[in-house]
Amino acid sequence: MALSVSKHGQLIDIENISFSFGNTKVLVDVTFSISSGDFLAIIGPNGSGKTTLIRIILGLLKPSHGKICIMGKTVGEFRDWHEIGYVPQKATHIDTLFPVSVKEVVEMGLVSSKVFPKIKKRDEEQLIMRALKYVGMQGYINQRIGNLSGGQQQRIFIARAIVNHPHILFLDEPTTGVDAEMQERFYDMLNDLNKKEGITIVLITHDIGILNKHVSQVACLNQRLVYHGTHKEFCNSGVFKEMLADGHHVITHKH
Repeated sequence: MALSVSKHGQLIDIENISFSFGNTKVLVDVTFSISSGDFLAIIGPNGSGKTTLIRIILGLLKPSHGKICIMGKTVGEFRDWHEIGYVPQKATHIDTLFPVSVKEVVEMGLVSSKVFPKIKKRDEEQLIMRALKYVGMQGYINQRIGNLSGGQQQRIFIARAIVNHPHILFLDEPTTGVDAEMQERFYDMLNDLNKKEGITIVLITHDIGILNKHVSQVACLNQRLVYHGTHKEFCNSGVFKEMLADGHHVITHKH
């Protein structure tokens, strides 16, 4: 199926989104777009509305105002959810005694694409193995997921999210609990998915230290959208300087 975009050329249009939990405002009049090929970091402090915005995009929450268009269709009209991969917060917090294998976890990602005609078993096996190879975990295919480290589990959940080769991959705080060396490898892997596989990456984090050499676009939320633009422009912006003044550590190198 050919890639669909909006009339303005964006994959996702976020238009005047507001959301509240009771009387507590979480998002206020947020508007920006995500384009094909972006490696976008959505940053902001805890409670700034980052996860809420992603859940609204995915149709898991309804905004109190505004609308989301995905590939030219509203969330209510959109049906091709297999085109979107999602690794939620705390995806790796699973019961270590739950008897599910790595293969079975990745196979769960094929459920949304199982429309008539059904995917052949041989094709399923190839898709699962391809996804596991991409994250360097093909040797663990028959292992129980609960026996793996947090970093290894995170790679498995990435494999589950990309097994359909989605157009867009959302990741919410994906490296929580992962050591610094593994984080660098992790982001290199995401860069390969972005540059070599053509998957648009949207990374949600409260740690602006993630603004490394791979990020191309930055959106900064604090209930409202306080910045959206290129990584380079962000590093020269007043928003960035204000964050540094607040004691945030940022990796800003580009190659």
